[in-house]
Order: sequence, then C-alpha cells, then structure tokens
Amino acid sequence: MSKPRVVITGAAGFIGSHLAETLLDLGYSVVGIDNLLTGDIANISHLANRDFLFIKHDVTNYIYIDGPVDVVLHWASPASPIDYLELPIPTLKVGALGTHKALGLAKAKNARFVLASTSEVYGDPLEHPQRETYWGNVNPIGPRGVYDEAKRFAEAMTVAYHRYHGVDTKIVRIFNTYGPRMRVNDGRAVPTFIPQALRGEEITIFGDGHQTRSFTYISDLVDGVIRLMRSDINDPVNVGNPHEMTIEEIARTIIRMTGSSSTLVYRPLPTDDPKVRQPDITKARTLLGWEPKVDLATGLEQTIAYFRKKLAM
Repeated sequence: MSKPRVVITGAAGFIGSHLAETLLDLGYSVVGIDNLLTGDIANISHLANRDFLFIKHDVTNYIYIDGPVDVVLHWASPASPIDYLELPIPTLKVGALGTHKALGLAKAKNARFVLASTSEVYGDPLEHPQRETYWGNVNPIGPRGVYDEAKRFAEAMTVAYHRYHGVDTKIVRIFNTYGPRMRVNDGRAVPTFIPQALRGEEITIFGDGHQTRSFTYISDLVDGVIRLMRSDINDPVNVGNPHEMTIEEIARTIIRMTGSSSTLVYRPLPTDDPKVRQPDITKARTLLGWEPKVDLATGLEQTIAYFRKKLAM
C-alpha cells in the first residue's frame, strides 16, 4: 500500500520545515515547495535522504505535481512584520494568487487542503480573548494590512472552494509560535530578543512593553495542525497557547534564562501593532483534543540552544 502524499508550500520556512519533518516521521511522503524568498534550504537539508522531494518554485505561478496528492498544506508566505513591510506585494500575491494556485492543485488532485491562516486576521482586537467567531479589527490600508488582508482573502478563497467546488478544506489560525529554525533577524519578539541577549546587546521593546502575546512552542503547533488536517472540521480553528504575557515579561525571562547583562530599551510602537493577543482554544480542545503541552521555560531552553549554536557558526 502506497504512503499518503503531502504537498507543503513554504516547506523551507520555520513552520513548514517542522511540518515536513513530523509528517515524514508519521509515514507520509512529502513534496516541499518553496521559492526561498524567506525560507532557508538549511531548514530541510537534513531531509534529503528521506521520502522528501524539494521543488524550488514560486507558488503564485501554476503548480504542477506529477502523481497522486492526498493533502496540500499551504504555508507559503512571508510571516514577520519585517518581511511584509519589505515585501508588501509578494506578501499580497502569495496570499491571493498563491492560495488560488494551491487550492487549484488540491481540487485537481481531489486532495484535502489546509490553509495556514493567522491570529492577524483579528487585527488589533476589540474582543479578548479571540474566538473564531470574531470578525476582527483590521486596518486594510495600514502597513500590516498587506499580511492581514492577504490572509483574510486566503480564508475567503478557501471557504469558497469548499462551498463551490466541494474541496475538503481546513483553516488553522496560528498564534505566535517560536522554536528552532526561526531566523536571527526575523523581527518577531522571541527570535529578536534571544540573539540580542546572547550578544549582550540592548533588547529592543516597541511601545511600553505592556502589549501581550501568547507564545506556542513549535512542536505543539505542529501537533495541532496535524490533528486538524486529519479531522473532518472545515471551520477555522485557533491553534495557540492561551497563556498570555507581556512583551516586557518575555524579554526579562529571556535575559534571565540566557544569563545576559542586556538591558531593555524602548522604541515607538509600530503602526497598528496589536495591543493584546490571546486565543480562545475551546474549539481545538473539544473538537481536536488538542492543547499545548510544552511550558515556556522548556520551549525557550530549546530555542536558546538553537540560537547559541547558530550565532557561533
């Protein structure tokens, strides 16, 4: 009996590479697609001798895959504020055209489709914590709008393919995730603070540091995504850690855990930066039997070790 075959767009990225590795461990055959705009071939080089095929390709163009495909996981997109401020049009294109092409592949192959959406669809939320029924508070023409609206459009397109073409689609709304394989200059809190702390540099806090985030370790996120992928749920599901903390708290925790002499410096808050972020994970708990297992200290230990090695290279 042949193995189930999965296509992952954005496979050389932080989350995409962990998904590829875990699915290989679970007995899937994996095809990874990435144009390496923000992905890194080093994230997947260790998969070369496994049942893994890499295709360098921009998914805003037609996607051709020979042979059967059982699942398409659409993970291609710049995903940090630095990326989508520097790459606004590619971010919009991969959310719109890339999602269209990935859904076209799923339809042609009669495959299940999973969209990597984001808590950014909720914008700077007026509801707290955020439930899947909340429509969001997004500035469509602000600097973050290129990412927020690309993902909101991607969700609309995904649901349209489900309703009109009968494609079995899933939407995972991902909250702040961290772990090994994040880029040193990623721009998000954890992969910015850890290298700064390890180098003994000032740690840059935007705003007063009282804005909150909820941090999920990568292995927990991947577990939630795979549970959703295997489920019969078609509505969006939040996957994130409901433990909310301030940006200042995470910075001080990293300083303590790295034994750093770094001090905090404060810079103006970027436009439309969300003030709060906390998932309501009732749906994930009840429908998928999922909740995060990795505590912050354990996850940060693994992530600090990764960055220590990366900076020593």
